[in-house]
This record gives sequence, structure tokens and C-alpha cells, in this order.
Amino acid sequence: MRLTVLGAVVALVVALTPAAQAAATPPIAWAACESARPGFECGTLIVPLDHDEPRGATTTVALTRKPATDQARRIGSLLFNPGGPGASGIDYVHAWGEKMSAGVRGRFDVVGFDPRGIGRSNPLRCFSSEQERAEFLAAGPVFPYERAQERPFFDRYRSLAARCDQPIARHMSTADVVRDLDLLRRALGDRKLTYFGTSYGSYIGTTYANMFPGNVRALAIDGVLNPELWSSGRQIESDRIATAEVLDEFFRLCDEAHCAFGPHSEQRWQELLKSVRAKPITLGTEVWTYDEVIQWALFAGFASEGWTDVAAVLDQLSDASAGPAATAAPAYDNFFDANLGTLCADTEFPRTFGAYRSVARYAEAGSEFGPYWWWSTSACADWPANPDRYTGPWRARTSAPVLVVGNRFDGSTDFRGAQAVAKQLPNSRLLEYAGWGHIAYRRSQCAIDHIHSYLLNGSLPAVGTVCPANPNPFLDDASQLAGHDFRRSTGPVASR
Repeated sequence: MRLTVLGAVVALVVALTPAAQAAATPPIAWAACESARPGFECGTLIVPLDHDEPRGATTTVALTRKPATDQARRIGSLLFNPGGPGASGIDYVHAWGEKMSAGVRGRFDVVGFDPRGIGRSNPLRCFSSEQERAEFLAAGPVFPYERAQERPFFDRYRSLAARCDQPIARHMSTADVVRDLDLLRRALGDRKLTYFGTSYGSYIGTTYANMFPGNVRALAIDGVLNPELWSSGRQIESDRIATAEVLDEFFRLCDEAHCAFGPHSEQRWQELLKSVRAKPITLGTEVWTYDEVIQWALFAGFASEGWTDVAAVLDQLSDASAGPAATAAPAYDNFFDANLGTLCADTEFPRTFGAYRSVARYAEAGSEFGPYWWWSTSACADWPANPDRYTGPWRARTSAPVLVVGNRFDGSTDFRGAQAVAKQLPNSRLLEYAGWGHIAYRRSQCAIDHIHSYLLNGSLPAVGTVCPANPNPFLDDASQLAGHDFRRSTGPVASR
């Protein structure tokens, strides 16, 4: 996340190209996963910690795979990453592996990996426990929404650079992940890469396409980040308006369907913001502050299936008045840490509070969601960007066409990102889903079918293909929203 305007972003360092990479192809020892994952194999890949020193220190990349069911006609491996940065590819392949395997007719091993520093892959840990991280996050707002909150928030998040300073944190750029990915391709015995990446996983795919353009068999990306914005620190240009654009659709369709927050849902939203900014709202045993209401509404930009739930809570908040809250702790989940580790490694952010505050005004002018996306990147103010990161160019001609998929209304990776990448990569094809939510593969059967067909045999949708929107989400049975941070994940802590 990342900046745009006013010269607040410092000059970028040109990344090293992959040409000098000389690491030997590492072996993978596969074994059955735990009994809870029948039909899946697990393994690890040993890769250089620093690809400039291929015979130096190493780190591990954890893997899982659903072996091809049609071994007689097996094509190779289909590698998948769900995004984040910080999300576990292993967990998502365990969840989606059967669907993906069936979609490509059992002719691929479906392979998930936790990128370096994430999940089971030598994870970056900035805190000693979940409780310690919960206390850090609870010490301030989700993002500063009053001027007096800005400096304390900036100083607190900036302190994370020292707390997270570990060897793996210095080598977590997407370019490092992509170099690992090419080693993994070789270790799997594939002459060229077959890859599907969603959300931030699209940035991994785009970076691979530009660093290793001759090694592409099929590369599909869905929920697409514009690499020119992400790598330069200007992602806020998108973030400041994308969620608000989806919320406009939320209001329109809510009123059309007579949802719980209607009628006049947009007017009720503005009145709710004014009320909660003046005084926190008590709902049951919970106290909601302005930043928490913004975060709840932001879910609408990710999961149209949960719009009924979002509307119901907003309706209750709108009807409530004012008046206390709480917290807990299980096994350590390093999504927060890893998200920052990759984000700060990839991008050179401003270094001073004054520069952050200037960009925050720009973000706020875009919409009420802009500050939410921007301020958490202040963790990167003292975090050194990785000198081996890749910052372009982004216009390589790949050895096979790239399929670029975007949702028209996506609050995290807006459709303009998919349009930009389709223009940047000369050998690409754009597929649009005309509906709402983050990632077409989660909600459009039309898009799912096109993605599977492309990954299987390279078949591209016709130029200009638009998958129709699903029905008004308020008129469908809505699934319950999971209680997690949706930012740039499959899903700032900046996610996706």
C-alpha cells in the first residue's frame, strides 16, 4: 500500500534479474499428510535464503499436493497461491484441491505452497504469542480517525520493524518468492510453469511472468493487483476509492431488495458514521467505535455472499445508542507478521510522519475507507525494502498467453488492476465478471469454467467475454461472514 501523490514515495531500487540464479534443483521428499488430510501429500523444498548466494544459508518452503487422479494422462503440476500476502497456500489447497483437481479433470497434481516466511515455511514471528499480538493491536484503533491518534499510531506501527528484524524478514520480497517458485517448478519436473494465483497471488503471477517470461505454460490470475501501483507504493490510488465503489452498489441493491439496512441505506450510512464518530455505540455487550464500523462495512467489498449479514449489523448499529468490550488467544497465526514482511520488502514507503500524514489526507479525500488501507503501512516506515525486489518493467511477452480475470466491483483489487495488467502484458486475455466481491473463482461458475479450461488446455475466452453477474446478493441466501481480516487476502494489514 503505498502511495501516489506529492513526491512522498522515495526512488525505487532496480531489482536484480533472475539470470544470475545458479541454485541447484532441490529434491522434494513427499509423504502422506496427517490423517485429517486423506489423499494429500506433504513435503518441503530447501531454497537459498538469499538467491544472490545460492550456496549460502537456506530456508524451507512447505508444500502440499493433491496428486493427479488421471495418472495415465497427467500433464504436470498446477501451482496455486491464494493471496495475502500471508495466506497459506497449503490450507487453501486442502480446502479447494478437490474442486481444482476435478476442474482440470484430474490431469494435474494440484500443488499448494506457503511462501517463505509464511505459515509453515520458516514463519516470521514478531510477537511471542497470540496474546502479545492481540495486546499490541488492542492498544490503539484499527486505524487513526482523529488527528490526535495519528502520531501515536504511526510510532507504534513503525516500532514493528525492530520487533520483526529476523533473517527471513530481509528476504521476503515477492521476487524472492518467484525465484523459489521457479526452483519448485524445476523440482517438480515441469519444463514450464502452470500457475493460478488469486488476490496478492496475482502479483506473484505477474512478477513471475515478467522475471521468467519464457517459462510459462499457463498462468491465470484472478483479483488482480496493478504491479505498477503495488511495487511503487501507489496502491492507495486504488484503495482510496475501490471499497467505496462497491459500497455504492451495496446501497443500491440493498434498497432495490428492501434489505434490513434500507430504505435510504446510503443516507442511514452517513448518519451512522456521524453518530459513531461523535460517540461509540453499544450493541449488546460490545462497544463499536468509528474504525470498527468502517472495518465491518469494508467486508462488503470482499464477500457479496455476506451482504445480508453486513446489512443486519449496520441496521442494529444504526438503531442502537451508546455505552463496554473484550479479547482471547490460541496457536500462533503469522498472517499479520508475514503480511508486513512481504509488503515492506516489496515497496519503499515514506520514512517520516509528515509524509504519511500528507498521503493520509489524500487517502481520506478518496473515501472513508482510504485511511483504513493506508495507515497500517506505517509499519514499513523503518523497515528496509529488500534490495532484491522486482520493480519492473512489467511488459514482458510470455511464452504462452496469460489469463487475467477481474470482478467489476471488487473492494480490494479493483477491476482497473485487471485492465492495467491486460494492457501491460502483450500476450494476455482479459475475462470480466460483472458482479460483486473479491475473486471471481469464488462466485462465478462462468469464470470458474473458463479458468479450468484455460489451465487444462490453454483455451482462452473470446475477446471481450463478460461473465454475467449473479442475482442481487440480498435476494439470495447469504452465507455467514467468517470473522477474520479480509484485507488483501483471500484477503492491509495491509492483504489482498
